[in-house]
Amino acid sequence: MKKVPFEPPTEYYDENLLQIDEQICALFKQRKEISDKNPGFPPSEKIADWAKKYGLYEELLQAIFGELRNEEHFRPYVEPERFRKYVSILKSVEKGECMYTISFMRQFENASVINLIIDWESEKFSQEDRFHRHTFWELVLGDQYDCRMSGGGGSDGHLSYNFIVSPSLPDDLSGIDLVFKEFKTPFKDKPTGIEIAFHMY
Repeated sequence: MKKVPFEPPTEYYDENLLQIDEQICALFKQRKEISDKNPGFPPSEKIADWAKKYGLYEELLQAIFGELRNEEHFRPYVEPERFRKYVSILKSVEKGECMYTISFMRQFENASVINLIIDWESEKFSQEDRFHRHTFWELVLGDQYDCRMSGGGGSDGHLSYNFIVSPSLPDDLSGIDLVFKEFKTPFKDKPTGIEIAFHMY
């Protein structure tokens, strides 16, 4: 899914703010380095104290710290271009009450797209369990590949997730393990403990 180009909400800018805004950016960088890209979220009482101390709205501070926590979402990613071929995979792993399947990979000149399919017998789950079935997944292939979940959806008893991998994976996946890890949130800080590995031979 392509990102919508950003358009500034106004052409006006108070040039007196340049130095302050640059200092804010420098503090963002310092914050990221100190936290090792894992800042968490400030306690509610601290946000309330800061809002009162500096005459700000609590909701504004919550939004700012929430976006800082979700920095990875804004990282530029490769958009697959120039489709080359389909590569058949046809691998399934059964774990718990679910069947996990990768049927094929789409190959582009600059990226690969892998589709993870999850099926389960919906009658075995309560209505509340079904509502919470949709989670977040990470594809792990090692430092040489950038892997991004680009979307997903489904119906009762069936979910499907797409992952963009760049650079492109080789057409022959022999010796490569496709490892999927499940998380409760998109921030990858609440793993469910479910890990699905597809071993390519």
